[in-house]
Amino acid sequence: MIRLFNVYYPVRALLLLIGEAIIVWMSFLLGALLAYREDSYLILNFQYGYLKIFAITAVVLLGSYWFDLYDPVRLSTRGELYFRLLMIPGLLSLALAALGVAFPVVLLGNATLFGLVILTMGMFGWRSAYSWLVRQRFMQERVYVLGTGERAWRLVKGLRDRAELGIQVVGWTGDMEGPVNRDTVASHLTELAAENRVHRVIVAVPDRRGTIPVEELLQLRLRGVRVEEATSWLEKITGSIEVEHLYPSWLIFAEGFRFSTSFLIMRRVLSTLVSLACLLVVLPVIPFVLLAIKLDSPGPVLYRQKRVGFGNKTFYCYKFRTMRQDAEADTGPTWAGDDDPRITRIGKLLRSSRLDEIPQLWCVFKGDMAFVGPRPERPEFVSWLSKEIPYYGVRHAVRPGITGWAQVRYKYGNTLEDSKEKLQYDLYYIKNVSLGLDLVIMFQTVKTVLLGRGAQ
Repeated sequence: MIRLFNVYYPVRALLLLIGEAIIVWMSFLLGALLAYREDSYLILNFQYGYLKIFAITAVVLLGSYWFDLYDPVRLSTRGELYFRLLMIPGLLSLALAALGVAFPVVLLGNATLFGLVILTMGMFGWRSAYSWLVRQRFMQERVYVLGTGERAWRLVKGLRDRAELGIQVVGWTGDMEGPVNRDTVASHLTELAAENRVHRVIVAVPDRRGTIPVEELLQLRLRGVRVEEATSWLEKITGSIEVEHLYPSWLIFAEGFRFSTSFLIMRRVLSTLVSLACLLVVLPVIPFVLLAIKLDSPGPVLYRQKRVGFGNKTFYCYKFRTMRQDAEADTGPTWAGDDDPRITRIGKLLRSSRLDEIPQLWCVFKGDMAFVGPRPERPEFVSWLSKEIPYYGVRHAVRPGITGWAQVRYKYGNTLEDSKEKLQYDLYYIKNVSLGLDLVIMFQTVKTVLLGRGAQ
């Protein structure tokens, strides 16, 4: 750890940031040299070339920070890392193209294209080199996991399986021999922390009364060792927040769960633009869908249903009808299951292709829903699930969405246990909500639809 301005930073985090800044700077510098050759000296020194490269470098670094590329624990897979990495030069090229049309004098001319190509290859090459580098022993952060049992073991296994995090688990309470009590745990922790120069202690103890060596943890904390909750790390590893081991204090004091006015405005604008774009794309398909539903079974084309949205307020959610008109006449409100006999022939096709959700774009445009967010549930189910699942009401802190983190990370579910699992992903989304995460979910949804996965 390196201390700057009274704050401790991991060496690998600073290395990643500095290395990326050099890559961006050199990419556009080489682009200028290749584009202008002998005239590059004049371009760089007398036409503000260095200043323009500095501005582009700052924008790229800010964009990478925005997409959490300097916090690898937020990225659940290597594929997600490379996806977000590819978005940086892609969005940068669009921004520079728009800027070039309005103010062509601020760009580097042909050097911009060369720079973008070099930047894309350079960033991927640097990230691969960095991934190898953080696996080296001298770059790893040493961690002790305080706790026993299945939850602590899952944390240990998750940290060891994610080598790209640069985490070395030097020990955990489950490795102890003999009786496990406060004194033996304190001795084990103190001994390993001294021998291995531990950087971080992660507490995964389910029952904390009289079992945690508080004094020893405090001494380590005062020496610069970070002491953290297992909930936060399991969140980072799994992309979900465990409900069973969640304390109200963690929800109150944890980072996240904050929505600034500017963010809410930008998110609303993004949802409106995406919904309008999708409506324009699917507009030619709508007449054929309407005709197919009418010919397949009697009843209305649209299906209107009450759902619970932002702030526990109810609204009407619209979908193309995929079930028989009297589907719930005998049973009342029930979840749809696999091979549900109530679903019509055309309904199966509409559900598998997600075409039945086209009318929800109108709900997004009206503001009842966002494009990305927890799926809205029916009031009857919300009342029941709120009694059975802790913190279920937290999912109504944001507008519900057509797609969401739970939809792209978890299968379709129609049981109480499935609802609990999906809530854990919804809590993760609400805690870490950002425009970058919304874009990732949108692109994963497109992939899901095109490959026909999880569509119900």
